[in-house]
Amino acid sequence: MAASRRGFGLAAAVEPEVIRGAAQLAEELGYHSFWLNDNDQGDGLEGLAQAAAVTSRIMLGVGVIALSRKPAEQIVEHLRQLDGSQGGDVRLPLDRLWLGVGSGAGGKGALERVRDGLETLNREANTTVFISALGPRMSRLAGESAAGVLFNWLTPEFSETANGWVREGAKRAGRPVPVLASYVRASLGPDGARRMASEAARYNGVPSYGAHFQRMGIEPVAVGIRGDTADDIRQALAHWEGRLDEIVVRSITAHDTLEETLALVRAGAPGH
Repeated sequence: MAASRRGFGLAAAVEPEVIRGAAQLAEELGYHSFWLNDNDQGDGLEGLAQAAAVTSRIMLGVGVIALSRKPAEQIVEHLRQLDGSQGGDVRLPLDRLWLGVGSGAGGKGALERVRDGLETLNREANTTVFISALGPRMSRLAGESAAGVLFNWLTPEFSETANGWVREGAKRAGRPVPVLASYVRASLGPDGARRMASEAARYNGVPSYGAHFQRMGIEPVAVGIRGDTADDIRQALAHWEGRLDEIVVRSITAHDTLEETLALVRAGAPGH
């Protein structure tokens, strides 16, 4: 695999000034993509519209919208409101959007929900669609039908296994391997590390993520990058280089301030 591109990711619930400031600096420093999550606390697409207003080149990813909470048809309608096709101003250019979706609720029916949603979005969304994946079945579905896959809470070593599942799906469908991307959570300092540990424990309580950590054979608290200095972040990211097409530095800070966030943007910047 060629050298990896670099992305930067935030929670959509942070203040708009943090989104705009991080997106603008990420573009200036040569990041290829800028990502926001999407949940009840923060609308990822609306946040990306904020990022689009202060950037011109960087790809804009939402990682990810839960289809159990927002069906594909609702997502399409929202995109039409943001891209000007309903008569308003273009707030979110679809040629720069990487639209990430996932099952949301796990268990029975999750794979079918994503398959059906992906079919609708590929047909109607007029943008590039990623799906989130943890296990082999969803990863193979990404290989079969999606433009990209976004992994989460992954280790560098296990990425080889996850990539293999995606390649299996692509080979079975007779199509190119989609873009392989992953959130790589990163924190600076002890307060950020404590927040990441708390987040890891929360994810571990979700059955699908608990199974994911067990499959990797690693404790949740050990996943992600915890650095005391910017050099620590850079050295840890070097272990990811070449394993994926897109390494997304997912910011975990103590207080979600602009200052904390920009420090991580600089620490994880490509070429540094």
